[in-house]
Amino acid sequence: MRLSARHLPLLTAIALLSACSILPKVESPDIYRLPATPLAHASAPPVGWSLRVDTPQAEHMIDSSRITVLPQPDVISVYKGARWSDSATTLLRNRLVDAFRDDGRIAALSSDDDSLQADYSLSGDLRAFQSEYQGTQPVVVIRFDARLVQNTGLRIVATHRFEITQPVAGTAVPQVVTAFGQATDALANQLVAWTMQQPLEPHGGHGNG
Repeated sequence: MRLSARHLPLLTAIALLSACSILPKVESPDIYRLPATPLAHASAPPVGWSLRVDTPQAEHMIDSSRITVLPQPDVISVYKGARWSDSATTLLRNRLVDAFRDDGRIAALSSDDDSLQADYSLSGDLRAFQSEYQGTQPVVVIRFDARLVQNTGLRIVATHRFEITQPVAGTAVPQVVTAFGQATDALANQLVAWTMQQPLEPHGGHGNG
């Protein structure tokens, strides 16, 4: 059967559709929220100073929505088909804000998303937010270098390095995510306690770190 030139566009379209039908489908990754357990409400009275929680600084591999894993020392990979609901730095900042709200002693609390003035800001460097294999089992590791800054004069009043390790119950991604939540809960508890131990004063007073 002879085909005229006017049939060529139709045949081309059919060929393209046939080719597309055999291409593999791109699977959507599972999106995970960071699990969190609320802190107990403090029985102490509220403080008179205000606090802004800033998004931590981090290198590009950490400041990402990918869930990072180190299968070997100095080898960085990610869990395929899984992502966080936001970047790790934003997840941590939001978790810390929630922790201070749960504690209840800082009524004037904000984050850098609000761009509000505050007597002090809590910032820092997120050095690790990953799972690391120790033998055949992963362990979640979080390292955070915290800084409390007096915003009047931008004076650092206290610093502290926090390091949390949380064993994972297995190797499946949901188990890893659960361990991340437990590790972040531990960090939030320790960081709130450390912050509230500092002799801070309202209106940029002269506290000592």
